[in-house]
Order: sequence, then structure tokens, then C-alpha cells
Amino acid sequence: MDKLLTSDQPVRLAVVVGSTRPGRRGPQVAEWLREAATTHLGERATLEVVDLARFGLPLLDEPMPAAIGDYRNSHTKTWAATIDKFDGFIFVAPEYNHSMPAALKNAIDFLFAEWNNKAAGFVSYGLNGGTRAVEHLRLSLAEVQVATVRSQVALGLFTDFDIPDMTQPGTFAPADHHHEVMRRMLDELADWALALRLLRQRAGR
Repeated sequence: MDKLLTSDQPVRLAVVVGSTRPGRRGPQVAEWLREAATTHLGERATLEVVDLARFGLPLLDEPMPAAIGDYRNSHTKTWAATIDKFDGFIFVAPEYNHSMPAALKNAIDFLFAEWNNKAAGFVSYGLNGGTRAVEHLRLSLAEVQVATVRSQVALGLFTDFDIPDMTQPGTFAPADHHHEVMRRMLDELADWALALRLLRQRAGR
């Protein structure tokens, strides 16, 4: 349940690291994004990195559908409390086989009300910029009532990373043109997250 917040209080944004694979590149991207967003949005928002790997969610094991909200397991309750406190999300997601990582889809499916009437933006990466992962993400998030902004940062695996060894994460080195798109995405997200927070409050959430 949200506390009463006024429009001049910062929106609370989570940078969600959407891969749990060993050697993943997501944490580098998430930290770059967190620093850039903190600078660009200033007092408009607070930023926190939420790394799926730290939660250790199993394959969905709740006996009741998430929409009912009767969570039985402690890991689900911890995940729900984490997501509930945010107004919006920036998903950092690689593309696996033309879609999002299974761990990210699983994390979305664990919850329902905690996602409702919030906003999301995307920073994706892969051979084709991770764009197909985001297309699938948009569909899944729409079903849990998350509004997604249009602007998306799409990072190329071989143009925005220095990867001498594919078994290692390499070094993240984004091209300059991504910064303008990122700032546009952040502005859209902050505006939508604020509008939807006020909507939730009017509805008693």
C-alpha cells in the first residue's frame, strides 16, 4: 500500500537486472543507467538497482494465482514487498532466443497487484539490440497493468561492449548516441510513473 505522496516528491524507480546467468553483462549496464538517471532526473526521482540474482526465486511455486494475492512463500512475500514500493521500473534485459530471459518472465509471473498501474522503460542488449526481448516484455507487462514508454535504449553486443572472450562479461562501452535516447526514455518514465502513482492513490493504493 502506497503512503500518501504529493506530486513534488520524487518518483521511486527500480533498475531491474533481468538476467541471472553467470557472466552476465546486466550489472554493468544497470550501474551505468543508475548513475546516468540519477544525474539526469535529479530530485525528480530516486533510483535503486534490483538484481533478480539476489532474490533466488525458484520456478513459480505459488499454489494460488498471483491475481488473488494470497502469497504463501517467504521468497514471494519478499519479492512482493520489494516491487510494491516502486512507482516505475527500468528493465535491463538481454535477448535470449528472440525473447526475454526465463528468470525475468518468472519474476513477473510471481506477482500481480504489486505491478498494477505503474510504468516501465527498457534498456536491452543483444546481437540485435535486444529489441525482440522487449517486444515480449511489453506484452507480459501489459497483462499485469504496467504502462510501457515508447523510447527504448537498444545496445549492440559487439558495438557497445568490448568482449575479447565470450565466456566473460567484457567491458560495457556504450556509444554516445545512446545517451540522448536514454534521457528521453527517463523523462517519459518519470512523467508516467508520477501520473500513475496519483492514479493509484485515488484508487486507495
